[in-house]
Amino acid sequence: MSAASSDVILERMMALHPKIIDLTLDRVWRLLEALGNPQDKLPRVIHIAGTNGKGSTQAMIRAGLEAAGLSVHAYTSPHLARFHERIRVAGELITEEALTAVLDECYAANDGADITYFEITTVAALLAFSRIPADYTLLEVGLGGRLDATNVIARPALTIITPVSIDHQQYLGDTIAKIAFEKAGIIKRGVPCVVAQQAEEGMDVIEEVAARNAAPLLAFGQHWHVGPERDRMTYQDETGLLDLPLPNLPGAHQIMNAGAALAALRHLGADPAACEAAVTRAHWPARMQRLREGPLVDLAAGAELWLDGGHNPAAGEALALHLSSLTERPTWLICGMLNTKDTGGYLRPMAPHVAGLYAVSIPGEANTLPAGETADAAAAAGMEAATADSVAGALQAITARCPGARVLICGSLYLAGNILRENG
Repeated sequence: MSAASSDVILERMMALHPKIIDLTLDRVWRLLEALGNPQDKLPRVIHIAGTNGKGSTQAMIRAGLEAAGLSVHAYTSPHLARFHERIRVAGELITEEALTAVLDECYAANDGADITYFEITTVAALLAFSRIPADYTLLEVGLGGRLDATNVIARPALTIITPVSIDHQQYLGDTIAKIAFEKAGIIKRGVPCVVAQQAEEGMDVIEEVAARNAAPLLAFGQHWHVGPERDRMTYQDETGLLDLPLPNLPGAHQIMNAGAALAALRHLGADPAACEAAVTRAHWPARMQRLREGPLVDLAAGAELWLDGGHNPAAGEALALHLSSLTERPTWLICGMLNTKDTGGYLRPMAPHVAGLYAVSIPGEANTLPAGETADAAAAAGMEAATADSVAGALQAITARCPGARVLICGSLYLAGNILRENG
């Protein structure tokens, strides 16, 4: 089977609906029914929603479960370099042959009807998971929760809501309360829900939805606590205290993500060794990832090169906190963003911690914000800002001005995916 086979089918799927995002579950239910309802044949499901931290939390849960000797399916989005990253079957990325088969089956069963790319590919993932034994299925919400294509599991083993903040306002609403209502749509009757730290207005909505569904909450600050302790972290719940290393995923915000993962694992009966593995063995690319080899690293000529795909104001605040904790060294940003994002809200928190920014357009992305507009937003946020034709060009300009600088490539998962492909 040729390596391009899945790409060809995926390209066909892009043409099945005029919109990239169109939130409703009607089309998903129709296709699932045509395929024999694979969503009802999955191993125990852990369903994860939230604005930031979903992927990191899922990665930590998976690391903990696998350390305990359990087999885990995992679904996440978007991918960075290859679509296959979205579907991990019993611990391994889906093979080209298996991906092509389920995509082809879903395309045929859909029979040309309207359905979005995310909807039909999510159904393909569920179909793949339904056919291979495993102990757990981890499902990450794509957008929102209530009307997301993953929200078709009648009774998951557990739901999780990571921190909720402002993002995707055009789809989810323009307040924390409205967005929290959409995220809380994954809560199911009688199913426990782990809740990370939330703004008060978001937590009020989550508690209300949980109460209506008689769903027990396992909430940060009430049922579990997590925080840094010297050069380590502590986690405590009614079961007891865990003294653990800091997460291997960089950034102070990963402590909260680790707390949500640990609350889930403890609820599922994980032992301390599995909990430690969750924070020390998780891998999640493009989340303050240090690039240590490859063409861009060679081009950096001694600069310290980092990559992060965060793209909303909460991500900007998390990055600012992390940058403030790093060793003294001039920090420059190479930033490319989508035109649907709050660019100023993302950049403002980082302004006091950076020497300057080079703005780029995201290659091959129709919704990229032009580099000049990103640079204007950076200047308005108080940064020295310029534009570059490419990340490589920006990197050369920075290293010429400031040899040995710290360089963070940031602003979009789509840009991060380009970098990972370009850098090998």
